[in-house]
Amino acid sequence: MTTERIAIVTGAARGIGAEVARRLASDGHAVAVLDLDEAACQKVVDGIVADGGAALAVGADVTDETAVSAAVGRVAEKLGDPTILVNNAGIIRDNLLFKMTADDWDSVLSVHLRGAFLMSREVQKYQTAQGWGRIVNLSSTSALGNRGQVNYSAAKAGMQGLTKTLALELGRFGVTANAIAPGFIATDMTAATAERIGMGFEEFKKANAAEIPVRRVGEPADIAHVVSFYVSEGAGFVSGQVIYVAGGPKD
Repeated sequence: MTTERIAIVTGAARGIGAEVARRLASDGHAVAVLDLDEAACQKVVDGIVADGGAALAVGADVTDETAVSAAVGRVAEKLGDPTILVNNAGIIRDNLLFKMTADDWDSVLSVHLRGAFLMSREVQKYQTAQGWGRIVNLSSTSALGNRGQVNYSAAKAGMQGLTKTLALELGRFGVTANAIAPGFIATDMTAATAERIGMGFEEFKKANAAEIPVRRVGEPADIAHVVSFYVSEGAGFVSGQVIYVAGGPKD
C-alpha cells in the first residue's frame, strides 16, 4: 500500500517531467508540477485532477534562489510538506567546444546543477523534519561523454556526484537520493535535436533504435517507472545509485 506523500517534479510541463508527475499522481501522491511557465503546467495538472488526483501548477525559475524558496513554501502551504523531489528541469545548448559560448556553458550548468542544488536544499528541510524523503535526480548517458555536449555532459556527470553526496549527508535522516541516466528518450528535446541536424524525427528515432540492444528508443513512461520505484516505501535501502535506463548496458 502506498503512503500518500507530497511530491515536487521540476521541468514538469512536458516530456519526461510531465509523465513522472502523472505517474506519481497515479501512485497516490499529491504532485506539484513545477516549470518556468506556470500556465504551461496547467494542462498536466488538469489531467491529473481529471483522473482523481491532486496537483498544483507552480511557476518558478529553479536557478533563482528567492523563487525556489517561494515556490517550495507555496507547495507546503497548498498541498502539504513536500518529501519527494524529482530534479528533472534541464536545457540543452549543444555545440562543439570551439563554437560553444560561455553563456551556453553557464546556462546549462546553472539549470541542471544550481537548480538541483537549490531545490534539494529547500526541500530537505521538510524531509529531515519528517524523517523521510526521496530525491531523484535526472542524469543522462551523456554523463559518460557525448560529442557536441561538453556543457550538458559535465552537468549530467555533476548530477551523479551531487546525488551520491546527498545520499551520504541525508541518509541518517531517512532521506534517500538516487539518479536516473536516460538514454535516447522520445521527447520534444530529442525532436529538436533531430531538427537541428536536418533529420526527420521518425528517421532519427529509427536510426537510434538500430544502435540500442532492445531495438527501440525510450519513452517518458520508461523513466517514470524507475522514479516510481525509487520513491516507493520499499526502496528505502537503495540510495546513492545511478540506474542507466538506456535499453542496454552503459560503461
